[in-house]
Amino acid sequence: MSHHHDHHHHHHGSRSLNTAFAIAVLLTSVYIVAEIIYAFVANSTSLLADAAHNFGDALGLVLAWVANWLLSLPARKRYSYGFKRTSIIAALANAFILVATSALIAYEALYKLFHLTPVNESIVIVTGIIGIIVNGGCSLLFMRNAHDDINIKGAFLHLLADALILAGVALGAVIIWLTGWLWIDPLLGLIIVGIILWGTWGLLRDSVRLILDAVPHYIDQSGVRDYLMQLPGVKALHDLHIWGLSTREVALTAHLVMPEVSLTDTDYKKINKTLHEKFRINHVTLQVEKGSLEDPCLRSEVC
Repeated sequence: MSHHHDHHHHHHGSRSLNTAFAIAVLLTSVYIVAEIIYAFVANSTSLLADAAHNFGDALGLVLAWVANWLLSLPARKRYSYGFKRTSIIAALANAFILVATSALIAYEALYKLFHLTPVNESIVIVTGIIGIIVNGGCSLLFMRNAHDDINIKGAFLHLLADALILAGVALGAVIIWLTGWLWIDPLLGLIIVGIILWGTWGLLRDSVRLILDAVPHYIDQSGVRDYLMQLPGVKALHDLHIWGLSTREVALTAHLVMPEVSLTDTDYKKINKTLHEKFRINHVTLQVEKGSLEDPCLRSEVC
C-alpha cells in the first residue's frame, strides 16, 4: 500500500492579488462616499441605488480579499488543509450579494419607472464617467486570474458589473438631457440587472458545486479516469474522488488495483506531473492494492 501527495503553492500570486485587492477596496470605498453625496445633490435615485450596489460589492471585495489571504496561511493541527475552503464560502457569499443588490436595483428602477422625477443630468453623467474609470480599472487588476479562481472571478464580476451599471446610468442621463424622456433611466437599470444576473448565475452554480465537493467544472473526470486506467499494471480503479480544496486548488484520491506490479517513486512523480499539467489537479493521493487475483475488478464493483 503506497501513498503519495503532491502540493503546489502560489505565494507570489497571493501577494500580487492582495495588492490588487488593497487598491480596489481603497478606490471603490472613496468613490462610494462621493457617489452617495452627489446622488443626494443631483436627486438621482439611480445613482443612490448604484451606491448601495457598490457598497455590497465593496463588502464582497473585502470577503474575497480575506479569503485570498487565508489561502496563503499554513495548515494547522486541527485544520490539516489550512483555510482553503474559506475561498469557496467567500465566492458563494459574493454570488448572493450580487443577487441581493441586483434585486435592490430592480426595485429602485421599477419604483422610478412609475414615479418619474427630474434629476441633475450633468452631475449624474460626470459621476458615472468617473465611476466607470474607477470600477473598470479595478476590474482589470483581477482579469488575468478570473479564469482559474471563482473567488477572483467574483471580484472581477462585481467590478465589471459596477462599470456596466454606471455606463447605463450615465447613458440614461445623456438621453434624458437630450430628449427629456425620464423613463429611459429606469428601463436601462432593469436591462443592466438582467446582465448582472446572467453573469452571476455561473458563479453561484460553481460555488454551490464546490461547497458540495462536486468535481470542478473545468476538470475532465473521464479523462482522468482513462489516464489512470491506462497506467502499466493497473487492472481496476475504484474510489476515485476529485474535489476542490479551494477555488484554485483541486484534490484527487484513488485506489489502483495492481495485482502484478506496484508503483515506484519515479512513477508517482510522473503521474503527479501529468495530473497537474494536463488536468490541473494539485493534490494527489494514490493507494495501490493487490486486489483479488481471481477477480481484480471485484473492489471496483463494490465501490
